[in-house]
Amino acid sequence: MGDKASAHPGAAGRAAAADRPSSVRNVVLVGHSGSGKTTLVEALALTSGAVNRAGRVEDGGSLSDYDEIEHRQQRSVQLSLVPVEWNGVRINLLDTPGYADFVGELRAGLRAADAALFVVSAADGVDGATRMLWDECAIVGMPRAIVVTHLDAARADFEEMTAICQRVFGGDDPDAVIPLYLPLHGETGPDGHAPVAGLIGLLSQRLFDYTSGARAERDPEEGHLPLIEEARNRLIEGIISESEDETLMDRYLGGEECDIKTLTEDLEKAVARGVFHPVLAAAPAPENGTQGLGTVELLELITGGFPTPEEREIPGVTTPQGAPRPALTCDPEGPLAAEVVKTSSDPYVGRVSLVRVFSGTLRPDETVHVSGHGLDDQAHEARPLHEADERIGALSVPFGKQQRPVTRAVAGDLACVAKLSRAETGDTLSAKEVPLLMEPWVMPDPLLPVAIQAHGKSDEDKLSQGLARLVAEDPTMRLEQNPYTHQLVLWCLGEAHVDVALERLRTRYGVQVDAVPHKVSLRETFAEKAEGRGRHVKQSGGHGQYAICEITVEPLPEGSGIEFVDKVVGGAVPRQFIPSVEKGVRAQAAKGVAAGYPLVDIRVTLRDGKAHSVDSSDAAFQTAGSLALRECAAASRIHLLEPVAELAVMVADEYVGSVMSDLSGRRGRVSGTEQVPGGTTLVRAQIPEIEIGRYAVDLRSLSHGTGRFSRTYACHEPMPQQLATKILEAEGNGG
Repeated sequence: MGDKASAHPGAAGRAAAADRPSSVRNVVLVGHSGSGKTTLVEALALTSGAVNRAGRVEDGGSLSDYDEIEHRQQRSVQLSLVPVEWNGVRINLLDTPGYADFVGELRAGLRAADAALFVVSAADGVDGATRMLWDECAIVGMPRAIVVTHLDAARADFEEMTAICQRVFGGDDPDAVIPLYLPLHGETGPDGHAPVAGLIGLLSQRLFDYTSGARAERDPEEGHLPLIEEARNRLIEGIISESEDETLMDRYLGGEECDIKTLTEDLEKAVARGVFHPVLAAAPAPENGTQGLGTVELLELITGGFPTPEEREIPGVTTPQGAPRPALTCDPEGPLAAEVVKTSSDPYVGRVSLVRVFSGTLRPDETVHVSGHGLDDQAHEARPLHEADERIGALSVPFGKQQRPVTRAVAGDLACVAKLSRAETGDTLSAKEVPLLMEPWVMPDPLLPVAIQAHGKSDEDKLSQGLARLVAEDPTMRLEQNPYTHQLVLWCLGEAHVDVALERLRTRYGVQVDAVPHKVSLRETFAEKAEGRGRHVKQSGGHGQYAICEITVEPLPEGSGIEFVDKVVGGAVPRQFIPSVEKGVRAQAAKGVAAGYPLVDIRVTLRDGKAHSVDSSDAAFQTAGSLALRECAAASRIHLLEPVAELAVMVADEYVGSVMSDLSGRRGRVSGTEQVPGGTTLVRAQIPEIEIGRYAVDLRSLSHGTGRFSRTYACHEPMPQQLATKILEAEGNGG
């Protein structure tokens, strides 16, 4: 591990395809935006020899060639894979966005990884979203370590940051979160700040000096030893408490000196089991340096302490039809089971799928079975399974914008597959003879709607295909063609998610769209009983048009729909034309009678009418029925009905008051609260949907990123008259 005296691995940092699962480590970097994840990945690539000081590799590629959108927004918006090699082990570093809008990319990284590095800034601390993510990893037993960055910031304090991590991440066992090293500060500069120059290993009591830009090991000075005694004792006790050797604690308490090799082995086992979480420090290499502070220690922790793919449980599998299948193991000779964890489009290569191989071996030019759960474009429910056979093209591993060819991807490894045209993010790749479907991972529900329309005629032709490809790439995005408002709605996770989606439509697929105000599905109904007469009489040579009908409309309870009652006597309206009147009434109800919204929950009674033996027709009585309904509406008060959602808001206890006050200000009715373990409260409320169009953004602000919510349709209720009048006036004025 990092406290060993280790040699530099030389040029072995240029990772090739792994030949066995035991030589692979899949590590996801997690942390809030600005914590330094991408900088840390670059520092690890430099230390491993994957890039030179300028960030270039031998064939000219650059690790920093990110997506153009990331360049413009100055932040990561997508999952990226950087493979490096250290001491003969291939390390797949999965760099994730820290911004909440791109949590789908983060969850894909968690799915592909076997361990997590939580990157926290010594200057900024730990935010609520990172704390929640730690708890999620704890539930599934994912091994975790903590890396403290920005140690040279003015307010940085490693000891204080470690204490915060122990309090936030340690929970009931703060001794499971302990540093392996103490930062050693150099000489104080003119500004009064002493930069971090090296690390002192607590187990070996060796000093690792990085002042030259490369790691140099030496004995600590006499004055350093008192600084580390207390921290070293606490670390040893923490390791022993998690040791599988139950006699070790008794021997230690009896005064026996513990062998460093034994402690290191126990430490590595505890980290791999996910019960011990070491804290390390890291910083980029200085100018002209080849190793950043703490990067050697971190690489050794990853290779020595993090589990191999063989040690992690594989997600459950079934047949595509849902029949159970035996649990898989991480065996290169086993049945093929791989998963698309990310889909992207390259302007030159086309669609590129990042794939994690869980079982078997993936090879170029093989035909595989693609199966997936998918999402319904109209709802949150799963759509019918999609399946297809596709031929695997070239396999490669990414490095910046480059793709380096590989001959295979064994169980436990990751690789990119080009031109899998039918595969979407989350789909399973399996052998054609033994098709499988892996259980899906949890993705957040997109709850921020944005209505869009094509900017011009040329965009209309490409819009459908562009949107389909966009949604196939990003499972946290949902497309809806609203049948009531006739709007095309893209559901996203937040405003930044919306911006990136529209930018990708424009730059990748050549589709320019405009965002328009999002409409909710209002309804209309009668507030009181009304009578009306529809008269459609025209004579213009030849057969004329003649139809008269008299109706009564009365309101019904919610959910009744439209009832049509025939009470005509004496044949005033011939029997063959009564369905025509009903058809005209229902057609007009679908169009609305006041503001253009569907009319619901009424009973229409046909009382009387007149017909002509020659000029009456089906079309004439349809028109008369429509006119009669409109006349009834003109003589009555019309209520606008707005959709009401059942909201379930999960929020940290300290923000409950703010959330409930905000809901009340949105005309919400809180129906109850429920305490949830972990200092969280579930707030249930009914609230008009028109009031929560931006709630995904507003709740994040109210709860400092810790709140989340779900929504389901509850009912339609009469809108307050003041709001309804504004809408009716706007519609009447062509608004």
